[in-house]
Formats: sequence, structure tokens, C-alpha cells
Amino acid sequence: MSTESDLLDRVIQAGTASDAEMSGLLKDAGLEAVVRVLVDEVLFRCDEPVNAIPVDIALDITHETERRRVVFRIVRDRPMEIVGSEESVIRRELRMDVKDLLRRLFGHADHRRTGDFYDSFLPTRPDDLSELPAILAATNLASGTLLSGCTVRDVDLGALSVAYGSDKWASFHWYTAHYQSQFAAYRNQPVRLLEIGIGGFDGELGGSSLKMWKKYFHRGEIFGLDLFDKSALNQPRLTALVGDQGNAETLVAIAREHGPFDIVIDDGSHENEHVRVSFEALFPYVRSGGLYVIEDLQTSYFPRFGGTAGAEAGPDTSVGLLKRLLDDLHHQEQEPKSGEQPTVTQDGVVGVRVFRNIAFIEKGVNGEDGIPGWMDDEAWVALGAIPPTTD
Repeated sequence: MSTESDLLDRVIQAGTASDAEMSGLLKDAGLEAVVRVLVDEVLFRCDEPVNAIPVDIALDITHETERRRVVFRIVRDRPMEIVGSEESVIRRELRMDVKDLLRRLFGHADHRRTGDFYDSFLPTRPDDLSELPAILAATNLASGTLLSGCTVRDVDLGALSVAYGSDKWASFHWYTAHYQSQFAAYRNQPVRLLEIGIGGFDGELGGSSLKMWKKYFHRGEIFGLDLFDKSALNQPRLTALVGDQGNAETLVAIAREHGPFDIVIDDGSHENEHVRVSFEALFPYVRSGGLYVIEDLQTSYFPRFGGTAGAEAGPDTSVGLLKRLLDDLHHQEQEPKSGEQPTVTQDGVVGVRVFRNIAFIEKGVNGEDGIPGWMDDEAWVALGAIPPTTD
């Protein structure tokens, strides 16, 4: 394998691949490397531990005659960690074929959650049987925590937003219900998502919504763009990039290196000029069938953000951009413009869905022909669509 990024891409794709394709990946990369990617993913997805007594659980990941043992130490108020077998008192042993774990983590959300592993509960007798009830209770809780990281569960984006500290729900905004409905068709796909604006103030890193997207898009690769270096957030499937959303050349360079994207979300400065520059630079790098999202449309009416005071947003605002896109969507119905080729947005915008302060712009092929120009009154009369005129 050439890079860790290449390996990650292949592992994600393997989640919905055939056994033969999975075997090809394992032959090329080796079980050890693939297990390393899978364990990182499990650690990210796990719920917070709730057991007060520390519990060590061994997960044996197998492929043909090979086996890799990973021991997870799970206890409340501490991040889950990997420990060596020699320093462990293992309370539960799980054994799973690597292909089944691949499908659990990077397959479809409705993949089964049982019937694909072996289980040995309390493989050794406790020294003090008086502690058995407490050990059993703690082991049950810890097992649930570990298996929460080995599945793709139904997710409420509102709850996920609150859990990660994002402001997309239950704050000034109520966006996640719209995101949930608009993103549902993409959830099982290996999407590439770019969000402009990582957040974080007064020295904080931010990244709350990036982590939310990583959790929601279990096969996705998530990129965030910020003016400041937030690379301390980097982890598998999540990358923080540095750049100015008001600089078209910077955005195009980023898109060429990391795109094309299935989803772009503008949650950056909310300056109306920046919103326009970002859209014009990045929309060409959204895949057909993808979405471009603009948040916080209210700044179209705030002069300090370049908006227009009064009842109607001007043409240079974010809302003005959306009005233009509605015209572009219907360019075939407009007066013919001889010799002019359709613009990028006339040719590529196939849907504009606007909710309170947020818009979803769908990319595709806007190729449906309009009513022919030669359809004059005489033709409509011939069709019986309008009555003939009488002198």
C-alpha cells in the first residue's frame, strides 16, 4: 500500500465489497495493517464507558489461519485504551472474522449485529467469588460499550450535535432535522465531505461538527477548512485544512487535492462575499448527485456581514445567490440566448431546497429541454391547448 490514506480508502470500500475483493485487500496490506484501521474506528465509535470497575475485553480478529488479539481496557471516566495481554485480567473474549468486522464497520447501516462472532464470557474463574456479582455487572456494561463501537446504529443528528457540542441544534439554529432528511440518501455511501469553518474560539480547537459528521457518515472522509491550523484534530477519516474561504485560488487548490466532494457545507465566516466566492470556486468540484449547503442565510439581511438592510436581500447576498440559482435552474424556459453556452450553475444545478436560514443545492445534469421556441400561438392552437382567435 502506498499511503495510510490509500489503505483507509480501500478499507472503507471493502465494507460493501465481495469476499474476493476483501481477500485482495488483506493480501496486499496484511491483516496487521487492516486491524489497525479497524481498531481506530472502533475506539472512535464506542459509547462512553459506564462501568466503575475496570474490565479488560479481548477481541481476536481472524483471517484464514492468522489471528490478531486486541485487548481493550474499559472503565468509567477514562478513555478506552489498548493494553497488552500479559498485563490483563480478561473478563470476556470475542472472536470475529475480519471480513465480518469490516462489514459491521463500513457496510450498510442495516447490517446484522449478531450471529457473526464467538463469545467466551468470564473465561477464567475469579479468585474471590464474593466479587462475582460486581464483576458480572461491570463486564456486561463494558461489553455493551465495546460492541457499540462495532456497529452502525441509527443516529439522531440532533442528539449527536448536542453530544459533540455543535451549535447545529438546540442553540440559535435547528438545522439537524433538515440535515437528517437531506443526508439520509448519502449515509451508507463513502462520501467525501468538506465543511468550511471548524469553529473554536479563544484558543479552542473546535471540530465539533466534523466529529458529528464522522460519526454519522460511517464510511465517509471528513475535511474541515479553517483560517487557523487545527491539525491537532486530525485522526483517521478526519482532516483539518488551512485556508481562507475568501480566496478562490486557495479553494480550488484544496478541491483539486482533496476533492471532488459529495457534500460541501459553508459554515464559515457567513460574510456574503465569502459565501459567493466559496460557492463559485467549489461548486464545480461537487460530484454529480452531491449537495452544496449554505448555513446562516440570515446574514443576507445584516449590513455588517455585507447584507442588505430592509425587506429584500440584494443580489450580492447569499439569498440573492439562491434567487439567481432558481433562475439558472429554469434557464431552458427563458428567452433563447443564441450562441451562449450554459453556465456551470445553469448546467449543473438540479435542485434548490431552502429552509429557515439554510439551503441545500443539488448538483446534477440540468439537461431537460424546455418548451421549443417555435411553439407559437399557431402551434398551441393546433394542439388544442388554446382556442383559435377570431377576427
